[in-house]
Amino acid sequence: MENEFVTYQKFNDKESADALAEVLTNHQIEYLIEDTSATFDITFSSNELAKEYRVKVKKQDFDRIYKILIELEAQHIDEVDKDYYLFQFSDEELIEILLKSDEWSKFDYVLAQKILKDRGQEVNEKLLDTLRKQRIEQLSKPEEGQKSWIIGGYIFALLGGILGILIGYHLLSHKKTLPNGERVYGYTSQDRKQGKIIVILGSIFLVIWTIVRI
Repeated sequence: MENEFVTYQKFNDKESADALAEVLTNHQIEYLIEDTSATFDITFSSNELAKEYRVKVKKQDFDRIYKILIELEAQHIDEVDKDYYLFQFSDEELIEILLKSDEWSKFDYVLAQKILKDRGQEVNEKLLDTLRKQRIEQLSKPEEGQKSWIIGGYIFALLGGILGILIGYHLLSHKKTLPNGERVYGYTSQDRKQGKIIVILGSIFLVIWTIVRI
């Protein structure tokens, strides 16, 4: 669904979400801001980490936004202090930043390129494109080893608990968003099959235990 809005980035404060929204507005890119903060804070501390704001855009705009943000950060790259921590990184560590750019800020990603170039390393668009494709391929692989969740799901399903059904549904339907906007299943087909069984089993036993209690 090309017109579906997908989460591009999550923030713990509204100001950061609004800052990205301003960039999108300036470049005439459609977006939505969704407040997914917990509605009830059990600590009563108004913890900012419990807040979450999602900036959503259309899948086809992901790459364009990525390039825009990179260009904006590149404008400030010469203003960085020489004691900035990335200057202490080895070439291998800087290349890892280029590979795992989704785990780093856009500023660090751009600065890592500059430092490598200043050290005489060849960093060009072809290399960056190759690393980006390699990273997307890595992230698109489903997560394995959901054994504990599957066991827990079966236990709660047999007990007729809603939790078992929720675990099963999560295993069955969970998807993750890749840096290019693609949405892929988060777990292997075998684990999703187990999730489906857990949902069915949990639903059956929920009815059974409800009748028994009545």
